[in-house]
Amino acid sequence: MTRTSSAATPFPKSVATEDYAKAVSVRTLLGNTYTEELQFAFPDVPPGIRPCGYLLLCQIRTPKRRTASGIIFTDSTREDEKYRVQTALVRAMGPSAFRRRDNLEPWPEGAWCTPGTFIRAPMYGGDRFVVPYGKGDDEALFVTLKDTDVIGVVEGDPLAVKTS
Repeated sequence: MTRTSSAATPFPKSVATEDYAKAVSVRTLLGNTYTEELQFAFPDVPPGIRPCGYLLLCQIRTPKRRTASGIIFTDSTREDEKYRVQTALVRAMGPSAFRRRDNLEPWPEGAWCTPGTFIRAPMYGGDRFVVPYGKGDDEALFVTLKDTDVIGVVEGDPLAVKTS
């Protein structure tokens, strides 16, 4: 039996797959649902990276600055919370995300999420990085993670999801 190299099999390109690799603005992804609360939690910051292969680029929810009753969180508390938050917005997907690794055909169950979907990301998985924006110490937190590391899709209000 003769094996053909994977290089002989062209990658099935599609406009949608190529577009998913480009990080789209949060305002474009969420449209009219991009409320003031979501603008603070997921600031519209270009990540400066395009995911490769089967990786997803997600933006992690920014920790709150104060409680509903007005108590201001310390910088230490916000820093701890930054790395505990698991609610994320899918901003871009690598061209092989949610495809079989051997032949790059779509998974039988389809993609679990697409750009614009809120998900639960693993607390300790992926590669997290920050992108500074605005004035002072404002930072947007991003993570690249494997498509198989998606814990679940958030249904309902992504700001209501709490990490224990």
